[in-house]
Amino acid sequence: MSKRCEISEVGPMTGHNVSHANNRTPRRFLPNLQSKRIWVQELKRYVNVKLTSKALKTVTKNGTAELAKLVRTGKI
Repeated sequence: MSKRCEISEVGPMTGHNVSHANNRTPRRFLPNLQSKRIWVQELKRYVNVKLTSKALKTVTKNGTAELAKLVRTGKI
């Protein structure tokens, strides 16, 4: 299962853990993914999506038209 948002395409980023002695070891910053079942009025059905919390707020604010486009094109 990929750790990527289906709408905004946000994925893991890389960086370093830095110790007190300034030793650097690699680490990953994972996105805040949430699995949601959202009603899409344009399609008249529910769609299961995996999105970041920021993308979820955007869908709530702007509506599900963009989500309907992604479903119709087969990206979700």
